[in-house]
Amino acid sequence: MHGRPITQSLGDTHASHPHRWRILGVLVLALLVTSIDHTIINVAMPSLVGDLGASSAQLQWIVASYTIVFAGLLLTAGSLGDRFGRRHALVAGLTTFLAGSIVAATAGSTAALIAGRCVMGLGGALIMPTTLSILVNVFGDPRERAKAIAGWTAASGAGIALGPIIGGALMRNFSWSSVFWINVPLLVAALVGAVHLVPESRDPHATRLDPVGALLSIAAISSLVYAIIQAPERGWTSTASVVNFAVGTALTVLFVGWEVRREDPMLDIALFRNRSFSAGSIALALLFFAMAGTVFLQAQYLQFVLEYTPLAAGFALVPAALGMLLGTGAGAHLAQMHGGRVAVTAGTLIAAIGVAVQAAFVDGGSYVPTGVGLLLFGLGAGVAMPPATEMIMATLPPARAGVGSAVNDTVREFGGALGVAVIGSVAATSYATSMQAELDRFPNLTATDRSMLINNVGAAIHSSEHLGAQAEQIAGAARAAFVDSMHSSLWIAAGFALCAAVVTFTQLPRRAAAHHAGHAGHAGHHGHHPHGAHAEVVASAEVAPS
Repeated sequence: MHGRPITQSLGDTHASHPHRWRILGVLVLALLVTSIDHTIINVAMPSLVGDLGASSAQLQWIVASYTIVFAGLLLTAGSLGDRFGRRHALVAGLTTFLAGSIVAATAGSTAALIAGRCVMGLGGALIMPTTLSILVNVFGDPRERAKAIAGWTAASGAGIALGPIIGGALMRNFSWSSVFWINVPLLVAALVGAVHLVPESRDPHATRLDPVGALLSIAAISSLVYAIIQAPERGWTSTASVVNFAVGTALTVLFVGWEVRREDPMLDIALFRNRSFSAGSIALALLFFAMAGTVFLQAQYLQFVLEYTPLAAGFALVPAALGMLLGTGAGAHLAQMHGGRVAVTAGTLIAAIGVAVQAAFVDGGSYVPTGVGLLLFGLGAGVAMPPATEMIMATLPPARAGVGSAVNDTVREFGGALGVAVIGSVAATSYATSMQAELDRFPNLTATDRSMLINNVGAAIHSSEHLGAQAEQIAGAARAAFVDSMHSSLWIAAGFALCAAVVTFTQLPRRAAAHHAGHAGHAGHHGHHPHGAHAEVVASAEVAPS
C-alpha cells in the first residue's frame, strides 16, 4: 500500500497525515544515513593512510567530496522535489546513495573512493531536503510540527556525532569498507518505508527549472572549497590560490545576479531580507563550521595522539551525542518559554564555550578536556538547532517546503564543508611548519622521509616505524606538532561559534509576527498565498531586535 496523498493548505494549519509519526520514523532513518556518513569516515582515516596511501590533501577530499556535492546540489534537489514529487525524490535519493555506498566500499584507490563519495553526495542531496519538506507537509498542526522538527534536527546532529562510534565498532573487526557496507541494510529499510508509507506531495505553483542557476551554485561552492583545501600546499597568497578564490567569488556573484534577475528563481534572494531566515541560516552555517572542523581534528587526535583504537575513539565522541540529545529537549522548552532568539543565542554560546575548552586545555595526554568540550558543544548545538531550523522553515508555506529545506540544508552543509576545509587546512599548515622545524634535529633523514613526515601526523607515525632508533623521537615530535596545530585551529572554530551567538542575539527579531515581509516577493511569482505558516515562530523583517 502506498502512502495516502494529502491535501495541502498554505495557512498556519493543514490536515495532518494519519500515519505521520510512522512516516517520521522513515524520514529519520533516511536522514540518519546521510548524517552518519559525514563523520563515519573519520575513524577509517588511519586505515586509508596505510591501505591506500592517502595524503593529507586526499584525506580532506575523501571527507569533503561528499559534502561539496551534497551542498552544491541541495537547492536543485529541493526544487526538483517540489516540482516533480517529494516521494519520488526521496526514493531516487535512497537508490543513488545505495549505489554510491557500494562504489565506495569496493574502491581500490583514493580516486575511486572519492568518486563513490561524490555519488553518495548526490543521493544525500535528494534525501535531506526531501525529508524535511515531507515532514512539514504531513504534520499540519504547528505544535506537532515543532516537535517533529526538533526530532528531525536531533537525528541530523546525532547522526554526525554517532558516525565515529558506529565506524569505530565496525573498524574493530572489519576493514574500512565496512563503514560503507553498513549503509546497505539501512537504505533498503528506508526504501521499503518510503514506498509503502510516505505520501506524494508537490508544489502546485512550482517554478520552472533553473539549470543555469543550478550549475552556477554547484560551481561556486565547489570552487571556493577547492581553493581552501589546496591553499596550504600551494600557499594562501600564491597565484593559483588567488585565482581559485577569485573564480569562486565571481561564480557566487554571478549566481546571485542570475537569481535576482529571474522572474521565477530557484532561490528567491528576497528571502534573506527576513531576519529569521537570514540570521537563522548564518547561525547554522557557523555552528556546523565549528562542529565539522572540530570533529575532523578530534578523530585524528584521539587515534594518532592519544593512540585510541577506532572503537575507543568512536566512544570517546559519545559526549557530543549525549549533549545533543539533552540539548534538544532543553532547547524546545527554552524556545517555548522565551522565544527562538534566546534559545538559539544560548545554544550557540554554550557550543562556543565547548570548543574553547578543547582549544585551551587539550594537552596530548588527557581525554578530559576533549570529553567536557564535546559534551558542552553537543548540548549547545542541541539547544540551538531546532528553533533555528523552525525559524527558517516558517518563512515559506508548506507547498514550498522543499526550497526552504534545501536552503536550510545548504547552509549547514556549506558551513560543514568550509569547516573541514578551513580548520583542516590551518591545522595542516601549522603542523607542517612545526614538524619541519623539529626535523632539523635529524639531519640524516632523506628528502622522501621528510616529505612523508611533514605531510600529516598519521603518515608521520606510520613512516617513523621504519626509521630505527629515532622512530620514537620522531613520532613524539609529530604528536606534539599536531597538538600545537590543534590549539590554533580550535580557537578559530570557537571564534566562529561565538560569531553565531553574536549574530543571533543582534539580528534575530525579538518577537514573532503573523506576517513575514521577506517572503512577499516570492508570492508575486506564484499567485496569492496566505503567508501565515508557523505564526508563533515567524519573525517579520521589520521587527527590530532589542
